[in-house]
Amino acid sequence: MTEFFTSGHAVDVVLAVLLAEALLLKFRGTSWPEIAGALLPAVLMMLALRAALTGATWPMIAIPLTLAFPVHIYDLHRRKLLRKD
Repeated sequence: MTEFFTSGHAVDVVLAVLLAEALLLKFRGTSWPEIAGALLPAVLMMLALRAALTGATWPMIAIPLTLAFPVHIYDLHRRKLLRKD
């Protein structure tokens, strides 16, 4: 089990589930921008986790983790959760 996590394969499983979720949402009629807004932050955080688990350098961890925040803010704004209209 240790090898499963240290190799990053546990994250690969989560990424596969996120891909399946994206395809299911598309099949149900959700637009690609909505899917990207909802799932891209999770994908970026999973990439950062995978980098950390596999011993990557700190920029390979920090870059996707940092990019996840503005994408998440975009998604909240798109869903009108941050607007005060």
